[in-house]
Amino acid sequence: MSFRIVLFLGLILSWPAAAQVTVSGVVYDSLARAPLAGASVQLVTDNATTFMRSADTDSLGRFTLTDVPPGRYKLGFLHPLLDSIGVEAPLREVRVATLPVRADLATPSPLQIRAAICGPRPASDSSSVLVGVVRNAQDRSPAENVSVIGQWLEYTFSATGLVQRTPKLVARTGDNGWFAMCNIPSGGTLGLTASRGADSTDLIEVPLSSDGFVRRDLYLGAARSVVAPDSPASAGAAGEPRRLLVGDVRLTGVVVAGLGGQAIAGAQVGIVGGSQTRTNQRGEWSLGDAPAGTRMLEVRAVGYYPERRPVNAVAGAPPVRVALSTLRAVLDTVKIVAARVRGRDIRGFLDRSRSGMGRYLTEETISRRGALVTSDLFRSVAGLQVELSPLGDTQITMRSHFGDDCMPNFFLDGQHMKNLSADDINGFVDPKDIAGIEVYAGTEVPPQFQHGLSGCGSIVIWTK
Repeated sequence: MSFRIVLFLGLILSWPAAAQVTVSGVVYDSLARAPLAGASVQLVTDNATTFMRSADTDSLGRFTLTDVPPGRYKLGFLHPLLDSIGVEAPLREVRVATLPVRADLATPSPLQIRAAICGPRPASDSSSVLVGVVRNAQDRSPAENVSVIGQWLEYTFSATGLVQRTPKLVARTGDNGWFAMCNIPSGGTLGLTASRGADSTDLIEVPLSSDGFVRRDLYLGAARSVVAPDSPASAGAAGEPRRLLVGDVRLTGVVVAGLGGQAIAGAQVGIVGGSQTRTNQRGEWSLGDAPAGTRMLEVRAVGYYPERRPVNAVAGAPPVRVALSTLRAVLDTVKIVAARVRGRDIRGFLDRSRSGMGRYLTEETISRRGALVTSDLFRSVAGLQVELSPLGDTQITMRSHFGDDCMPNFFLDGQHMKNLSADDINGFVDPKDIAGIEVYAGTEVPPQFQHGLSGCGSIVIWTK
């Protein structure tokens, strides 16, 4: 009898404990369509006190939770992305038995986010939602009570013809700096700016996605207006001193060629409406007086297509790397795109020249003027100024319908070419190759030659 009892106790003491298994998976960013790194994944029981395991995802979004006893759990994750889009990731129920468990997680889809923020929409509704967080540029803290304005161009047909509108939406940030704009278009470009008192951002252009969701964070900062140093271009068209927006933020970066990655020396780099500098032999540049906040950076180099992009001018901002495409590569693309429709568009040029809107230079007029370079053709066009900038390049400007000087949009054979200077235009096309030129002020631009929300006009060049 005693032998049986001892044997029974021995069996109890040697019986293995409940198996400990592994729960693993991948956290996926449904917005960026890529794995989400740095997410904090947590596995908890229903009351979140009996058991908990946690792990951070690696650069590929992978996580592994070890030594999980059998049972029923809730699996979820935390990430700053969720805070910026204003939603919580749904929890997933996980049952653990004796075999390893694979459980993947994901942020809500664009349509789910839009529905959560803006409410249900019919299937035919193609509008989008824009969300983001506005932060103070000085300390990166959330900025509350900030007005965020979004606007876009809209054309409608009416009984009296084509009508152009500029719809505007205004959102205000909450205590956490978060804002949302519902019912914006899907596709196209949205002009976005934020302001509170004397602090503001530049007007930036935000590409709109067709999937119904756009995210854009902003930094709010102050800028000082100073008179530009004396130079041939220090006075505007009205004879008033040219003014610059400056601040105390240092921005650095490098400019390289898009093909090959070679450093581009002598490239012109500057904040739009602010100070400018040039790159050194290694393509490096530094601006020590950039105004704080989200600003527009403009980069130009002879023989390369100019680049303009939003940058966040904040303390400790990482270097900005800009890769420029050659003018030849861009021009070859334009020729391929435009070759099939050039004849039809030239006929449109003749029809528009009879409309009374804009100014037109025909092939005969261009030949008669005998210009050596294309920019010389614009020196005698009313409303256009061709002037040297402080760094020595030649700029073409006109008055916007907001009353300030601006750089017009250029279209070459119907293809939009962004942010071109007079030197860029001279590199693109020779006067003897031009069949016609159209020049429109900001209020008279035809819809097909309208781009962005700068309020500036357009110059359209047709080649032979």
